[in-house]
Amino acid sequence: MTKAKFVKIYFSSLLAPFLLMVFPLFSLGNRETPFIIGLPFSVFWVIFWIIITFIIVLFLYRIDPDKDEEGVK
Repeated sequence: MTKAKFVKIYFSSLLAPFLLMVFPLFSLGNRETPFIIGLPFSVFWVIFWIIITFIIVLFLYRIDPDKDEEGVK
């Protein structure tokens, strides 16, 4: 995978969770009920997307073409 293709995948895959946590797309999850795991749905919505973003970053780290390169000393 080329570096340019990786950068496009990186930014596009992290843009979606970011947009779902900020206005106006946050209004999709901005409600008090139902309660999930004892949390209002809006709080659960934010925590869910933070966890999804973390999983995406872990996956992107695994496919990063530059992760095994030696740094300049």
